Amino acid sequence: MRTYTELVPAFHDQGDWTLAAVLRHQAASRPDAVFLDLPEEGLTLTYAESLQQAESVADRLAEAGAAPGDRVLVMAANSSQFLRTWLGTGVGGTVEVPVNTAYEGVFLEHQLVTAAPRWAVVDDVQAAKFVVLGESARVVEAFWVVDTGSRAEALRLLRDAGWTAEPWEELARGARPGARSDPPPPHALASIFFTSGTTGPSKGVAMPHAQMYFFGQEVVSLQRLTPDDVYFTCTPLFHGNAQFMAAYPALIAGARLVCRPRFSASRWVDHLRASGVTATNLIGVMMDFIWKSPARPDDADNVLRTVFAAPTATSILAGFKERFAIEAFTEVFGLTETSAPILSPYGEDRPAGAAGLQAADWFDVRLVDPDTDREVPVGEVGELVVRPRHPWTCSLGYFGMPEKTVEAWRNLWFHTGDALRRDADGWFYFVDRYKDALRRRGENISSYEVEQGLLGHDAVVECAVVAVAAESEAGEDEVMAYVVTDRSVDPAELWAWCEGRIPAFATPRFLRFVDALPKTPSEKVQKAQLRAAGVTADTHDRLAAPAPAGAR
Repeated sequence: MRTYTELVPAFHDQGDWTLAAVLRHQAASRPDAVFLDLPEEGLTLTYAESLQQAESVADRLAEAGAAPGDRVLVMAANSSQFLRTWLGTGVGGTVEVPVNTAYEGVFLEHQLVTAAPRWAVVDDVQAAKFVVLGESARVVEAFWVVDTGSRAEALRLLRDAGWTAEPWEELARGARPGARSDPPPPHALASIFFTSGTTGPSKGVAMPHAQMYFFGQEVVSLQRLTPDDVYFTCTPLFHGNAQFMAAYPALIAGARLVCRPRFSASRWVDHLRASGVTATNLIGVMMDFIWKSPARPDDADNVLRTVFAAPTATSILAGFKERFAIEAFTEVFGLTETSAPILSPYGEDRPAGAAGLQAADWFDVRLVDPDTDREVPVGEVGELVVRPRHPWTCSLGYFGMPEKTVEAWRNLWFHTGDALRRDADGWFYFVDRYKDALRRRGENISSYEVEQGLLGHDAVVECAVVAVAAESEAGEDEVMAYVVTDRSVDPAELWAWCEGRIPAFATPRFLRFVDALPKTPSEKVQKAQLRAAGVTADTHDRLAAPAPAGAR
């Protein structure tokens, strides 16, 4: 049975698995090479300049009273200020707590109460959210505010509410003479990334420095990154995809990081060309959105070499590679809690739908019966459970939630809640989240695979598949799809599209066209709301004739 064997850390001594050690190494070995490139700001920073800025942020936080281990909340859009704050917390040993910029009210309050950050770096447009929370936000002692056009008002609001508040540039004034932070050890807490709970409060994943490094190193291995690469990210830096799966890999490789504030499907290839991008990553429906944008004769006129897509839309993969002249697609299966125990070899054609092979030198992996924790036979679906073979490559648990940590690490294995299967050659295939799985007429159905089938239709922008109760099959389900389209579509057209693409038993009986899917602030679809709504008056039933009015 095959395994993934290409993962060899660039920094061999695990004592160097910290942002401080890696940044100082790169600044010493290639000081004049550009690390940070922010086209919208017209700003580039070399590795030497990036280190100087990181040491300035670290020292100014220390001057304000921040001690190693103190949490620093960062609630900002993609910017050089966000990146420099991240580097500063890594060099100075404070703990970065990135927060989704869409959060407010009880969502923001929960993260403040859970992480208890003493310090905060925020965009000016975020300031009022803390003032509204009042006492719940008093855990924060001081703010540094990024100017996006309304900073004077934001500083006034915060100061009038009793907080210390300064322009972000105060953190960039330079380190005091002789000031140099001792690098944190690899096992120390580096960041707290919150998951977006869809059925309960979000949990803060406590990531040590060594895990942050290791996750980045996995991407370096996956995409064979070198100092000659230019890595492009446009997903939010408050998510791991941009931070430890794009920015950190570029740092480890000594490459250039191009960071833009937002994703644009129509301008994606223009952004590649403008910056000479050789590597990037795509998540969720980004790949599908790009594919569905109008093709242009010069789409292949770029130097993009490799794309890390999670998940890879296999139905359009061959055409996508040809259209944009891409050498290799890679994929993983992993979680913020565990890093990625399953990775795909570079440049290899994978079986359709395969996420990758076990990184057996680094992780123990099993697929188990979720009720008994007993391993299932090869070829059968089971819950993925993981444990590391080397220290500090997985998270420290859920910050401030010990009971959730114990629950997840049952029997000394981390339980992912994800249903996968493995074939006889060692390839792993994602099937579904266990709570999203369906069962109809004795067949287990992956909502994910049905969604992928529907997304192949050129009018389908987004969709979510859920189970609704069957009328006559006790304990089993009917399949229902919520669909967002960009033009009017007759339900019969979608059902016809499913023929030959989705098994008959998995084809949705019910279709409901909606303007948007309900999502958490971190853009995960809230399927619990969809299941609760069930079959409504405007739902189309494949078994009924005629379908209700209002088809789109």
